[in-house]
Amino acid sequence: MSGPTADIAVIGGSGFYRFLDDVTELPVHTPYGPPSAPVALAPVGDRTVAFLPRHGQHHEYPPHRVNSRANLWALRQLGVRRVIGPFAAGSLRADIHPGELVVCDQLIDRTWGRPDTFLDGPVLGHASFADPYCPELGDVLSQAAGDIGAVAHRSGTVMVIQGPRFSTRAESRWFRNAGCDVINMTQYPEAALARELGICYGGLAQITDYDTGLEGDASIEPVTMEAAFAVLEASVDQTRRLLMKAIPAIPDVPSCACAEGVAGGPLADGPRDEAD
Repeated sequence: MSGPTADIAVIGGSGFYRFLDDVTELPVHTPYGPPSAPVALAPVGDRTVAFLPRHGQHHEYPPHRVNSRANLWALRQLGVRRVIGPFAAGSLRADIHPGELVVCDQLIDRTWGRPDTFLDGPVLGHASFADPYCPELGDVLSQAAGDIGAVAHRSGTVMVIQGPRFSTRAESRWFRNAGCDVINMTQYPEAALARELGICYGGLAQITDYDTGLEGDASIEPVTMEAAFAVLEASVDQTRRLLMKAIPAIPDVPSCACAEGVAGGPLADGPRDEAD
């Protein structure tokens, strides 16, 4: 498409609705409806970065109503090839504490009923998704976290639940026993849709709570929305500083295989002009 473009994007999660100053806002139209908000463009160093708040500018879209297809299509239509997706998450482990970060490398999808593919006919394809997160972006995020003094765990599996309700104690125990480290409501289908479009995707979990608490520690209360948002508000500056450190360090030419998307498929080069 003609007009402004960007090659890197940030999709902000709960509590993270603005990122850059002096932005140019672009209303972008897609075949899947409008994205969660106009896309904001601004320079970071010598890179042009797009920002899109996942839940809308005023948190008007709950997790199961986020139009992830429109969001990813709009970004790819602007030329985006790399996306960093910070997201609020609960910890399922005693050694991952609120206020810390987890650079995820795996996910388990327990959502239902969400439009989760661009390949729903008549064009067919099957995206490789064994490794849902870009390892190169993961390394960049981990290094940036260390540079600003943030506590970041380099790997982790996120359990993605439907929401908007939080888990029962039995569900939380099940997720821990399945080997999951953190829990969230929006990483699927966002990461999968990025893969279909050949976009590198880095998931950065911002830990707000211990989900239903810690077994054996009655002093830890189950998560509430108010408590989670209080932690997020306190960590917004840390997330901004990390992103400002990470974005200039992203290599111009990726060394990963994420851009292959659906191998040989029609979406490998991104949306066509009909999305304009």
